[in-house]
Amino acid sequence: MSMRHNKTIDYILRATWMSVSKMYNEQAAVKGSTMATGFALISIDPENGTPSTALGPKMGMEATSLSRTLKMMENKGLIERKKNPEDGRSVLIHLTPFGREMREFSKSVVKTFDNHIREEIEEDKLETFLEVAYRINEIVNSKKIFKNQPF
Repeated sequence: MSMRHNKTIDYILRATWMSVSKMYNEQAAVKGSTMATGFALISIDPENGTPSTALGPKMGMEATSLSRTLKMMENKGLIERKKNPEDGRSVLIHLTPFGREMREFSKSVVKTFDNHIREEIEEDKLETFLEVAYRINEIVNSKKIFKNQPF
């Protein structure tokens, strides 16, 4: 227990996310994919498509990274771009049949991870973790941490 207290909160968050990210990328590689692609597939509405402008904020990705990911997904036949019938200036990202298949694979990977963690960690501890994680996110997003710093 004392070993954990030597690490900063950001170190623990980063190391944990890096482990999860590595695991997701290893699973995605089985199907010749990446975690970013899987996350994008899950974020796209399978019935109506999703405006490309809504995907970045939904996924927490910068426009340039998202643009590269979408181009690669289009090249692999996972998505297609169609004009938005409600707004001719906007483009909707739609899943192809192959994209739908890969979306289901991605969802199964996420669900397997989620279910396994829920089996391994007691419900009350998991609930506390989630409360703390959401609160940390709120604190960071409030932009108050470095508000009065001179640098």
